[in-house]
Amino acid sequence: MKYFQKSDIFLIGAAFISFVLSVSLWFYGYKDEGLFVGLWVPSILSFGCYFKQMGRYDGLDEKRKESGEVSHFQALATAVSGTVGNGNIAGVAMAIAIGGPGATFWMILCGLLGMSSKFVECTLGVKYRDVGSDGTVYGGPMYYLSKGLKERGFEKFGKVLAVIFAILCIGASFGGGNAAQSNQAALQMVDLFGLTGGSARTIVGIIMMIVVGIIIIGGIKRIASVTEKIVPFMAGIYILACLYIIFSNLSFVDDAFAMIINGAFAPTAAVGGFIGVLVQGFRRGAFSNEAGAGSASIAHSAVITSYPASEGLVALLEPFIDTVVICTMTALVIIIFNGDNTLFTYGNLVEGSSAVMVNGQQLEGAGLTSAAFAEYISFSGPFLAIAVVLFALSTMISWSYYGLQSWMYVFGKGKKSDLTYKLLFLVFIVIGAAGDMSSVWAFSDAMILALVFPNMIGLFILFPKVKEELAKYVKVINNRK
Repeated sequence: MKYFQKSDIFLIGAAFISFVLSVSLWFYGYKDEGLFVGLWVPSILSFGCYFKQMGRYDGLDEKRKESGEVSHFQALATAVSGTVGNGNIAGVAMAIAIGGPGATFWMILCGLLGMSSKFVECTLGVKYRDVGSDGTVYGGPMYYLSKGLKERGFEKFGKVLAVIFAILCIGASFGGGNAAQSNQAALQMVDLFGLTGGSARTIVGIIMMIVVGIIIIGGIKRIASVTEKIVPFMAGIYILACLYIIFSNLSFVDDAFAMIINGAFAPTAAVGGFIGVLVQGFRRGAFSNEAGAGSASIAHSAVITSYPASEGLVALLEPFIDTVVICTMTALVIIIFNGDNTLFTYGNLVEGSSAVMVNGQQLEGAGLTSAAFAEYISFSGPFLAIAVVLFALSTMISWSYYGLQSWMYVFGKGKKSDLTYKLLFLVFIVIGAAGDMSSVWAFSDAMILALVFPNMIGLFILFPKVKEELAKYVKVINNRK
């Protein structure tokens, strides 16, 4: 037993329980369900080994006393909090309502493909970061586009791309990272407390503005300390609620997956055909995990490490947690809720909106997800409202840091620049809360998509540098064995 730690025993125990449950379901005639549970075994062991290895080599960074402001876990929590937001609740619901179950398949694929781009951009973020005289870290695509492309002989081109990215990131921080989040949170709070009047959402927006303002004033260290507590709690509770609904309807899970696969490759005209379903899946997947957008590398750049590739490996988890796990579970809950088009028809939207009619009620975004939860969990109304608010707050907190870093890159570093951006960011919380949902989300989608173009150009040119950093990290690991 000397070779095993307590964490190893728990890990093996969880895998063994999953194996026994899988075999039991199979022999009792629930073959599809048994196969589904059986997939947990390699997943549990793989992620356990992953975390074990990452933890093993974190000590290298501490001994070297390298620059940085936050730990690996804090950087991951901050970045995950920026992606795990209302895109997972409202965005998925919109994708399913418009594109049908098949959109889920393309969301998952988007998440898996996004893991590679997250690795590249977060490795580069650490490699090319700047560190101020006071220890403050400045990093992200702005820096690896300008500094990295200069090394490759594209100095002017790199500076242009860096400025373009920074401006677009500022816009994205006001849109997808702010207004879209406060909009959904305000809608949920108004419905939960039965608030009426035109100023109800504005009041909710002001309250959220105050809460976010208190947190973001403290900078990345305070942001990280808050997100590392909020993210595991809110994600864990939400996943447990989804699993409860899924296991309560275990006999329909195989039908749900069949609908996802069939809908992905043989969609009906009502949901826009193959191209329409693919676009909806990738659109919502990209908005949710932001892979390729480069935003997460801003948070990861602040990590305490001397090996850029180590943080790239940590970042691999983000799209998986966000899209492959949380988005898929949300989609399954909605598909189970609707059954065989019993409550609404996929693609049959209320004119001029992305809403569907369910039992005579117009539901859109988080409202549809809330109705699905309420069908199986009696107290889900308050629970989901709280989840939406927590998701929204955590996303806004993280994106305030992304936008601030971009703002200071364009307008200079200093207290006035810092304060100006934060005040503008806080104002947009109120604007988003009171604004129209369709216009807010259209602006948010456009900003997130626009980020991809300058960032992906840089990733393509700088990929050889990532290979070099990975080789260095692997060599260090091998020498430590």
